[in-house]
Amino acid sequence: MTTAPSSSLPAARTYAWAGVALALLGAAFFATKGIVIKLALHEGIDTVTTLTWRMIVAVPIFVTVGIIGYRKKLSQRAAGAPPVLDRTTLLQVFGVGLIGYYLSSFLDFAALEYISAQFDRLILLTYPFFVVLFGAIFFKRRITVPMVAALVVSYVGIAIIFWHDLGVEGDGVLIGASLVFAASIFYATYQILAKPLIDKLGPQLFTSLAMSAAGPAVIVHFLVTHPFGDLAVTGNGFLLMLAIGTISTVLPAYCISAAIGLIGPERTAIIGNVSPIVTVTLAIAVLGEAFTIYHAIGTVLVLGGVYLFARKGKPKIADQEVEP
Repeated sequence: MTTAPSSSLPAARTYAWAGVALALLGAAFFATKGIVIKLALHEGIDTVTTLTWRMIVAVPIFVTVGIIGYRKKLSQRAAGAPPVLDRTTLLQVFGVGLIGYYLSSFLDFAALEYISAQFDRLILLTYPFFVVLFGAIFFKRRITVPMVAALVVSYVGIAIIFWHDLGVEGDGVLIGASLVFAASIFYATYQILAKPLIDKLGPQLFTSLAMSAAGPAVIVHFLVTHPFGDLAVTGNGFLLMLAIGTISTVLPAYCISAAIGLIGPERTAIIGNVSPIVTVTLAIAVLGEAFTIYHAIGTVLVLGGVYLFARKGKPKIADQEVEP
């Protein structure tokens, strides 16, 4: 039996710590999305305009990285091997991209006009439950008792926050919660459909193509519903538009991607569960959102249910870095 040279152990520990740090950074950056959208709303910039700016800033970066990755795959392809990308695969990726980065993103962004950033984040966090449900319905996958228990725990937590906020803020909470639940359903659908495509193309090329489909769809949506001049934002608004595309989208994507390479997808996913905690903290500190005993109990239950779910049979979902 051979053992690793002792000199390689410090390097391995360094890579592991670097992976953990990158996973934490990625989770923290992703957690800023709802905060930036809320700040944009305070500046008078609606969610469709913010989503459009997100695409304007982020898509060219993802596409550039995707072109580099595609050329690398072409150079590594053996003679006589099947093409890296065929028409059928391209159309599938475009369709999946529209589900994840247009439909799900639009619904999630729109929900923030009605509910708090922290509540939105907690509901979206439960999308793996829908992955399991769809797996059971369409692929006859088994649902275990611990998975059901984890689901019940999380949704009791959501119900506590929902009933409190509904009594304080009115029917808008029902609209917002419905929108983000719909976003979660579409994101779960996206995760199921994206998995084989990511396995085939790799995350970088897949993301570039998916964003390439969603970006024009978002821009068309904007042009149908807004005058072109609404894109002209200045001052703090412009900084927020840059932030939604870079800090909340591009930077976390590459942090998470690097973390997966260093410590693997499972550990990265577990560390990523700190993201809602960061969102809650920022929502209270930056936005001044209320955090009552009901929010505290609900948050603990949601996070506890998600943790139990991850331990007791989390479904195989796409190792995909970009959230809706």
